Amino acid sequence: MNAPVVVTLTHLKDYQFENTFSPDLPTWLTDEPEPLGSGLGPSPVQLLSSAVGNCLSASLLFAFRKFKLEATFLQCRVQAQVGRNASAKLRVLSLEVEIEIHPQAVDSSQLSRILEQFEGFCTVTQSVRSSIPVHLVVKDSQSMVLHESH
Repeated sequence: MNAPVVVTLTHLKDYQFENTFSPDLPTWLTDEPEPLGSGLGPSPVQLLSSAVGNCLSASLLFAFRKFKLEATFLQCRVQAQVGRNASAKLRVLSLEVEIEIHPQAVDSSQLSRILEQFEGFCTVTQSVRSSIPVHLVVKDSQSMVLHESH
């Protein structure tokens, strides 16, 4: 088993927290958006969205590199749909993830294998998918859909 990941959050004021990841990394200020907070840092929903997008993007790069391939460009956009559940509590109802990737020359069989397997490497997305629907679309530089999953 891997060592646990530890993040320390220290309350500063109102809904602001200092997030410490490790002594070697800068701290982050997180905050709730207005009107609850001041919006001076990313919100928990933004952090969740970032974690899912970052993990999927890193997993896609990892899969490309397993085939000794690189991408000249990769950009990920995550949209979180927030709304009320049956108990009228605010919840993240779904995450829409779109990755645009410009791979270096790659044959279609390699690309198919990469796209079939990369999501399985994403620790965060595979963990949250059991409670939050995640819709993923991977597109190329001409906006052609290369891969789509729910």
